[in-house]
Amino acid sequence: MQTFDLGAQGLRALNSALHALKGQTNMTEWEVINPKGSHAIAAGVDAALDITVRGSTGYYCAGMNKLATIRIKGSAGPGVAENMMSGSVIIDGDASQYAGATGRGGLLVIKGNASSRCGISMKGIEIVVHGNIGHMSAFMAQSGTMVVLGDAGDALGDSLYEARLFVRGSVKSLGADCIEKEMRPEHLALLADLLKRGEADTKAKPSEFRRYGSARTLYSFNIDNASSY
Repeated sequence: MQTFDLGAQGLRALNSALHALKGQTNMTEWEVINPKGSHAIAAGVDAALDITVRGSTGYYCAGMNKLATIRIKGSAGPGVAENMMSGSVIIDGDASQYAGATGRGGLLVIKGNASSRCGISMKGIEIVVHGNIGHMSAFMAQSGTMVVLGDAGDALGDSLYEARLFVRGSVKSLGADCIEKEMRPEHLALLADLLKRGEADTKAKPSEFRRYGSARTLYSFNIDNASSY
């Protein structure tokens, strides 16, 4: 276990050390202490590391993550796991706005609540939120899956494409072109797997969720739908 005191050694030194670890390395377990809300902690990691951040973080923590498992023992600021490629990011607390934005792969788990625009423009990432999500979440989501055990705010899935959205609680309103869809056996199986990997399988059952997706009326411009664009 490599222990890194961010307060004493600084962010640049931490990220430089993590970026240098590519390919074969035995320095796979890292503990970051005294984060004190610093920004861009463990951003751009490109190795199969296990990183634990002991405290809350600022914006863009774990951004562009590839292969690593990053655990935040606190809450996360805006843009956590932004543009994540693979690996996993697990947040014990809450996440601020646009968590998992543009994420292309991997798993983001938020054990508290997520603010507005969670999963905006997601492109393949899987997101499991144990609590609630704010307004405009999954806006223009293109692919991937979002699972919400709590409630969703206004304009869920506005202008989304082929992302799959599952919400256990209430939805304040659906965005343009987002509709409720039939829950089929394959969706129940998908949910069961995600709830297990998202450490939420003891909190909810797949049968308690509703599925939302694209009505596919905004794929191409149509004058009859002009007011919806």
